[in-house]
Amino acid sequence: MSKIQITSFFHEPTFTVTYVVADPATNACAIIDPVMDYDAASGTLSSEFADKIVSFIDKNGLNTEWILETHAHADHLTAAPYLKAKLGGLIGIGEHIRRVQSTFKSIYNLEDSFPSDGSQFDQLFGDGEVISLGHLDIEVLHTPGHTPACVSYYIEDAVFVGDTLFMPDYGTARADFPNGSANTLYQSIRKILALPDSTRMFVGHDYKSPNRDAFKWETSVFEQRRSNIHVKDGVSQADYVTMREKRDAGLAVPKLLLPAIQVNIRAGQLPPAEDNGKHYLKIPLTVSK
Repeated sequence: MSKIQITSFFHEPTFTVTYVVADPATNACAIIDPVMDYDAASGTLSSEFADKIVSFIDKNGLNTEWILETHAHADHLTAAPYLKAKLGGLIGIGEHIRRVQSTFKSIYNLEDSFPSDGSQFDQLFGDGEVISLGHLDIEVLHTPGHTPACVSYYIEDAVFVGDTLFMPDYGTARADFPNGSANTLYQSIRKILALPDSTRMFVGHDYKSPNRDAFKWETSVFEQRRSNIHVKDGVSQADYVTMREKRDAGLAVPKLLLPAIQVNIRAGQLPPAEDNGKHYLKIPLTVSK
């Protein structure tokens, strides 16, 4: 019997799943990949979704020890600092966030004072590092490919894989972001699929599929190995890379990528306020000829 309690919160506007993972013996909990509501048309941030998590944690008497990011997301703005202010806890992410920060500091031409050393986060995790959640251990697995900083969190009989894998009938993550790699993603996926077959797998997003009309986000290593449409057992690395790169070439840019990344590489903090007291996001323009 599993020693952890897992509660899922689905943010349908971004198709993101936030998880609250708790140790029943101590009431310690971790929040994985929290979402801040953001209306791009008006530039409005709100905490309606995050407040549902606050309410759940308060109602159940849980003590927040960790707010964990699987990577710097391109499809939503993180609610990590908001939840930390409300609930406490430390914000953690994989140590290779430094590479992502360095890359996007140049892309966005960020202020000289922006540090690319990961210091915006409370803790940076190395591959194989183990952190505590109450009486439980969380093993951090470096699983790059979608981004160079992606990690998965392996807790008891469950693994939280972020955007690396989706439900078996939807496949796997794109690998065409800066410093992404389909070859590296394949290797990371095989690393995850080397976990015991019975391991429960919780994915970071769901978009349904042509043959499914309900959102789902829990599967297993066994099911992924048996039936993932992109990377089930028997699919070679070469065939996967060919498929992934061809598919990625036809995908649209995530609609929140430009605002999301520049906030998420700051651990969810907004860019420094300007002399009128307001915060602004940058949108790099590409001019077609």
